[in-house]
Amino acid sequence: MRANPKLMVVDNEMDICNFVKSFFGMRGYQVVTAANGDEAMAKLAQDRTDLVILDVSMRRPREGMEYLPQIKQQFPGIKVIMVTGIEDEETIEEARRLGADDYITKPLVLEYLESTVFQKIKALGLTAN
Repeated sequence: MRANPKLMVVDNEMDICNFVKSFFGMRGYQVVTAANGDEAMAKLAQDRTDLVILDVSMRRPREGMEYLPQIKQQFPGIKVIMVTGIEDEETIEEARRLGADDYITKPLVLEYLESTVFQKIKALGLTAN
């Protein structure tokens, strides 16, 4: 197993990006952040990332849903966990149809987020230090 998995947090709320970066950084993950879909795509093209935590609503209400299929198509090995403040079955189903590997609602419950990320990273054959 390769160590030090790399995560990307994509959220227009920098407090959330920094909090999640710190939380997973202390657990041995490399974490990069992006404030929107364009920035995320540029960073993904430059550097290999194992998992993306992608907010549904950023500059536009469904921006994350617009970028999800692009991420999955251009980077098929990346796991994507969608995050939103709205728990809506229709959106959850759409996210899964578009390739989301999981879906988490805000406010983030860190234990649940951590176990979800760990499951996805383990499925990739990776481990954090």
